[in-house]
Amino acid sequence: MTHELLVLGAGYAGLAAAGRAARDARALDLRVTLVDVDPRFVERVRLHQIATGQDVGVHPLGEALDGTGIDLVVGRVEGIDAATRTVAVRTDDGPRLLRYDTLIHALGSTAAPSPVPGGAEHAFDVATLEGARRLAERVREEPPRALIVVGGGHTGVETAAEFAESRPDLRVTLLSRGEVGPAVGRRGRAHLRRALRRLGVTVREHATVTEVASEGVRLADGTRIDGGPVVWSAGLGVRGPLVPSGMVLDDQGRALVDLRHRSLSHPEVLVVGDAAHTPGADGTGLRMSCAMALPTGWSAADTVTADLHGREAKGTAFGYLFQCVSLGRRDGLIQFVRADDTPTGFVLTGRPAALYKEYIVASAANGALGRRAKDADLYLSLVRRAARRFTGSSRGTGAVRDGAPARG
Repeated sequence: MTHELLVLGAGYAGLAAAGRAARDARALDLRVTLVDVDPRFVERVRLHQIATGQDVGVHPLGEALDGTGIDLVVGRVEGIDAATRTVAVRTDDGPRLLRYDTLIHALGSTAAPSPVPGGAEHAFDVATLEGARRLAERVREEPPRALIVVGGGHTGVETAAEFAESRPDLRVTLLSRGEVGPAVGRRGRAHLRRALRRLGVTVREHATVTEVASEGVRLADGTRIDGGPVVWSAGLGVRGPLVPSGMVLDDQGRALVDLRHRSLSHPEVLVVGDAAHTPGADGTGLRMSCAMALPTGWSAADTVTADLHGREAKGTAFGYLFQCVSLGRRDGLIQFVRADDTPTGFVLTGRPAALYKEYIVASAANGALGRRAKDADLYLSLVRRAARRFTGSSRGTGAVRDGAPARG
């Protein structure tokens, strides 16, 4: 009988999983169905560009899936019933109930809600296509004098730099609760500060926002910063909760999975990308990122096809290679990291870094869209090798095990 593989979510992880599984569909009598509320694949790592009005990073799924044999259902997932192995989906034509033998959950993440008064009502985000376009429309139709970005992580830095470069008429302020670029090393952080200063961005570190207004914020020390819309870029949260009843989750709402991406409580459900707490090289959960969405998607597809071939799927951890940060279109930072995502002293900056990141971003899109299968195999090999080197070193002590995360 035909094996029904249902993939929820057509972001980097879900699209990668569906495309890789579909390559063996005919030989395995496998039917792959992909569900997403949006008929487009969005390169989330370009959303800060879209927020400035650039027309980039959006690809019609119909074109991407043409010839793959994947059935696309455009609709919103409303519930998952593990007992009957069905998923309720609301489409434009009405409700549908989709059956599965194996489920790959890749519904991903969205902007974490602002925890301060006024944040939900007034702040913009660049975590979704709708959020980025809403910000672009606001800036276009009601040109502000200033823009305030809250969050000193990679997305906040990229957003502030992109606006400062493309809109030099704006006074851009970047507020960070701690240091800017907390995940990068000393040399990388110094370059971020220099680049932001060159672009005219006012950076305020150790600034805690306690209230958001329609055009400004209040800080914990009582200071008010006014003059323009506020972009909240202080973290991601799981999109949902859309998981089977009783699924084991971490304190962020991510599903705990083993090294084959199976839910620890529901082995017929594989969870990948930002929705999963996947053991990393040091045993803690991989952070939400495009860098790990792709390999977890590909690897989950390999688990499905290995099962259907009657083989044991590989259960190996992944390790990080580098972090990429855009600083406008002509500058960037590539922070090389250890497998556990801690920074090394090696960085690439300036124009070469901008070109490097553009190559990585384009490669990620091609990987999700299934355009370069050999590159997927190479990337999987590299991130697995990084994890193996780490766990074999003095820093790694076998913290990863085949099952629940050792820590986290």
